[in-house]
Amino acid sequence: MFRTILVAIDGSEPANRALEEAIGEASVWKAKVHVVYVVESGLFSSLPMDNTLEIIYSVLQKEGEEILEGARKKADAAGVPITTHLRQGHAGSQIVALAKELGVDLIVLGSYGKSGVDRLLLGSVTDYVVQNSPITTTVVRS
Repeated sequence: MFRTILVAIDGSEPANRALEEAIGEASVWKAKVHVVYVVESGLFSSLPMDNTLEIIYSVLQKEGEEILEGARKKADAAGVPITTHLRQGHAGSQIVALAKELGVDLIVLGSYGKSGVDRLLLGSVTDYVVQNSPITTTVVRS
């Protein structure tokens, strides 16, 4: 039985399917859903912060807010209560940390995200969460 579910989204098709799965599970168990979007700022950490990077970060944050709003609408349409979270940092570690903070029973993730580059540079976020989280994690394949 799940009472609190965390789903990570990034606007990709696998993440959208993960959101649908989380909403479905929440409907069955009458659970609360937390949705997180992480602005992957780790890519920029070694670069000096100038106007260009501030603009890029601002665009990524706005994209995250829009994606979270879309998730809120889907959950509302299904009658499932959700709380959204916008984080920054390494996506995998932010997801694991938030799951622990919230005391979730289940993490739901897509099998891969928007960027294949992330896998090359940072490793798969999904793999990171599966390897580093003590919480039950469901990986939804697209």
